[in-house]
Amino acid sequence: MKFQKPDVEQFFKTFGIQNFTLSPDEKQLVFSTNLSGRYNLWAMDLPNQFPYPLTFIDQSCQELTYDKNGQFLIAGFDKDGDENTQLYAIQPQGGELRPVRIQEGHRHMIAILSKDGKKLYYTSTKDNAMCLNSYCFDLETEEESIINEGIDAATYLTALSPGESSQIYLKSFANTYSLAFLHKDGKEYRLTPETDKQHTVSDALFTSETTIYLLTDFDADFSYLAKYDVHSNQFSKVVSLEMEDFKSIKYNEQSQIIYIVSEKGVEDFLYAFDIQSGDLTKLETPTSVIEKLVVTESNNLYILGRSATSPFNIYKRLANDNTWSACTNYGVPGVNEEELVNPDVITYPSFDGLEIQALFFKANEDVSNGHVILWPHGGPQSAERKSFRAMFQFLVNRGYSIFAPNFRGSTGYGLEFTKMVEGDWGHGPRLDNIEGLEWLIKNGYADRDKILLLGGSYGGYMALLLHGKHSEYFKAVIDIFGPSDLFSFINSVPEHWKPAMNQWVGDPVKDREKLVEYSPITHLEGMVKPMLVIQGANDPRVVKAESDKIVQALQNKDREVEYLVLEDEGHGFSKKENEIKVNHKILEFFDRFIYKNEDV
Repeated sequence: MKFQKPDVEQFFKTFGIQNFTLSPDEKQLVFSTNLSGRYNLWAMDLPNQFPYPLTFIDQSCQELTYDKNGQFLIAGFDKDGDENTQLYAIQPQGGELRPVRIQEGHRHMIAILSKDGKKLYYTSTKDNAMCLNSYCFDLETEEESIINEGIDAATYLTALSPGESSQIYLKSFANTYSLAFLHKDGKEYRLTPETDKQHTVSDALFTSETTIYLLTDFDADFSYLAKYDVHSNQFSKVVSLEMEDFKSIKYNEQSQIIYIVSEKGVEDFLYAFDIQSGDLTKLETPTSVIEKLVVTESNNLYILGRSATSPFNIYKRLANDNTWSACTNYGVPGVNEEELVNPDVITYPSFDGLEIQALFFKANEDVSNGHVILWPHGGPQSAERKSFRAMFQFLVNRGYSIFAPNFRGSTGYGLEFTKMVEGDWGHGPRLDNIEGLEWLIKNGYADRDKILLLGGSYGGYMALLLHGKHSEYFKAVIDIFGPSDLFSFINSVPEHWKPAMNQWVGDPVKDREKLVEYSPITHLEGMVKPMLVIQGANDPRVVKAESDKIVQALQNKDREVEYLVLEDEGHGFSKKENEIKVNHKILEFFDRFIYKNEDV
């Protein structure tokens, strides 16, 4: 029998997993998934792998933690993408969502339960929207106290000491400038030495009341594992790897092993560091990208990860076992993994000789329509990884090849490389994309007259800017919630982002000329190609007014522009019906212009 070619619904009926946690006895796995089309909490009673629903709230889950006694869970949900996470308690068998910390218009994050399950520690935008406060809420008496007031920059509770008498906080001045502090006995101690050179601390934990391990790039380009002695206030470097950024750590007290997730360009790696012997061992993983790692008391490992041809799944590795088993088995319905495309990893020199790494998803020759889509990633201090995107695989299946460069400012290539985008949103990264296109054309990957442009968030901004300044490269352009005016963008971001904006984007007064030049709205005259703009109405990061402004300006010039607004979405598309609608529209839009004079 013959079956029709997979349609968009098949690729986008691939289910996602946002978050997961385990009961202390590892008999229940709880995870946030859109198995019903919208995100809810589901559970499996291990070793059984048949899921059952716990909630019916139909909202994304940002926080999820299990009471250490196994009595209840704390879960945080927003409302239609507004990112204002509210905290609820729920029983392991599901049912009632009991409000715990609710305040409309504010976000509660980093939920940590005390060992006895009686206290909830968390950070919130309430009372201090710009720099954040951290709180301790007594779940029995419902009394709450402020345990830290943020000053100067957004300050996040990161870890509690084993006896819960002291805490570690991260203070974020910028994505590439974050410091860690120990709060103990009413005093504050900085965990890295004093220096005028900016650096980051990305994660930290206690292994005892007197010993802290942290990940930092202090006095280095790539982050490493370091140690802080609470008694002596001494900082020391422990272990590092060449050209790899250590990005998160977990600790098992029984084995005295610290597990480290590292990032190197387009892939993640996992290591085990033995505190007693000092040995660092690389562990094999079943995924290219690790989204979350959980280490249980029994020293079993669970990861949430994905690869270019495999969507989000949860995997388990037993202590002292080198093999992983899948707890979930999500794939693309109706499509074998062998039919999906693994990207080529390519490198090319940019305009100033800087080496840029990129992914190229090449459509198979039997389906290729000869067109290449340039995808500038979001962030911008992020990166395109070897991680599954249903949109990529669907478009490649429909004949489009995709070029995704990790231009300057991307993560995974060292602190210096990541900082290159700061104050330079519209010059260096823009030319890195253009030089990438020229490299593709020169090396036979793309034809000059068969290039399209698609981007979201910072990638949407870059799509707008490239359209305005380099429209000769593109047949059609799609912008998904991209900033159009850097001045209004700076003023409209969430309050706790604002202390970092001068370094990240620029000072509206001192850098006025540069911000005018880097704002896409400045370059309307160059935007002459057909355009589709997509926006979530509840987006708190890039507000709807940014898309309204560019669409209205183009309409005033009688340019060909379509506008799709999702009323119940934010900075992304969490509802399956919306995801399918958006990607149907993307395909229809691009197909229209590549087959303009042909029968489709």
